[in-house]
Amino acid sequence: MRRAELEHAIRAATEILAADRVFVIGSQAILGSFGDDELPAEATMSIEVDIAPMHDDDAGALATRIDALLGEWSQFHETHGFYVQGVGRETAVLPTGWKDRLVAVAGPGTNGRTGLCLDPHDLCIAKLVAARQKDFRFVGALLASQLVLLDMLAERAALLPAAATRTRTSIEQWITTNTLSAGHAWPQPDI
Repeated sequence: MRRAELEHAIRAATEILAADRVFVIGSQAILGSFGDDELPAEATMSIEVDIAPMHDDDAGALATRIDALLGEWSQFHETHGFYVQGVGRETAVLPTGWKDRLVAVAGPGTNGRTGLCLDPHDLCIAKLVAARQKDFRFVGALLASQLVLLDMLAERAALLPAAATRTRTSIEQWITTNTLSAGHAWPQPDI
């Protein structure tokens, strides 16, 4: 996926919702923080943008509306080669303070509407919580490219909600393993 496609997804979702802003909480939120040419291929290979309405009812009616009109196998997907998955904000388990670190994407490509993308480190924590192979590859690619830092991931893992204690411990173990593994330690830039 490219930044222009992310902007198109934001524009389409906000038009369907008649809203000025949406949350971008899936992997392609990374395009809010880095340019296409800065990102490793593993970070932009998805053809799906996960977008959550700013406000939705308990049944997720607005997210369902996004899915119906822009989702997988829709006319939008067939026409543009990517799709928008409507999700609820609770889809991602995020560190405390994530809303304060959102990255705004707005401009001509979004018709002046805004996609509030997860900060790269918060996004990586959400991916590590999901704990799927594709999520580990995504985070590993960003670490190898030095676009996220292990130390910052550890700090954000400590900010996970109390209900995620077991998940936090698993993430901390993953970070430790990747820091200490011979031949697999991710380089840390000089700051």
